[in-house]
Amino acid sequence: MLVDSHCHLDFPDFEAERADVIARAVAAGVGRMVTISTRVRRFPDILKIAESFDEVYCSVGTHPHNAHEELDITADQLVALAEHPKVVAIGEAGLDYFYDHAPREAQAQGLRTHIEAARRTGLPLVIHARNADDDMADILEDETGKGPFPFILHCFSSGAELARRGVALGGYVSFSGILTFKNSSELRGIAKTVPTDRLLVETDAPYLAPMPHRGKRNEPAFVANTAQVLAETIGLGADEIARITTDNVFRLFKKMPRPADVDG
Repeated sequence: MLVDSHCHLDFPDFEAERADVIARAVAAGVGRMVTISTRVRRFPDILKIAESFDEVYCSVGTHPHNAHEELDITADQLVALAEHPKVVAIGEAGLDYFYDHAPREAQAQGLRTHIEAARRTGLPLVIHARNADDDMADILEDETGKGPFPFILHCFSSGAELARRGVALGGYVSFSGILTFKNSSELRGIAKTVPTDRLLVETDAPYLAPMPHRGKRNEPAFVANTAQVLAETIGLGADEIARITTDNVFRLFKKMPRPADVDG
């Protein structure tokens, strides 16, 4: 069994065939999918999808691109929404200095609000970090000093130092289809340095389809391709990396139940 720890099933790309996409994932051995919130004000749409499919769970939060639009969303509100049994994570929140769609101060403020919610709920914070390695690591270290909280550096494409500092704080590192790209040798080198008990795989669907699907719309079934490359990168078999990453998911996403037929 594999788990797609990060996808966006509410996006318009899947509107016409969402049930088929989920069915293909299940047929490919993907037993759980976490569909990730990008705007709290659209959370009802995310929750409806999670409630409609046994294999799908969700998060609640505001993407850094939209941070300035939802600065009025409080940690109390996030905590309250996270009480729903289908909500297993906070976020995604973070820092994106590549696009800078939101003022950096707003991104940092939103990130700290989400950290507070993750700390209070014990749910993992899904972190988006792009071109912001130093500031991200500094905020994580500062906030961990106020009290630990679980987190994932999702769709990891940052530098080795952020991975090192994140793991040192207890964080997990999730790899997407980027890991499979021919020009990602440096990223594969970083993957080798991450302890196996901190590794996750994801699609970030509909984006970043792994080889050999690159250039197509991504979907949760394709997480198997990323898992295969991760296995080859760190010198393990496909079955072993599936077991490791799945165990890691259920250790981190404590509210998300394992399927009844999966040991662990």
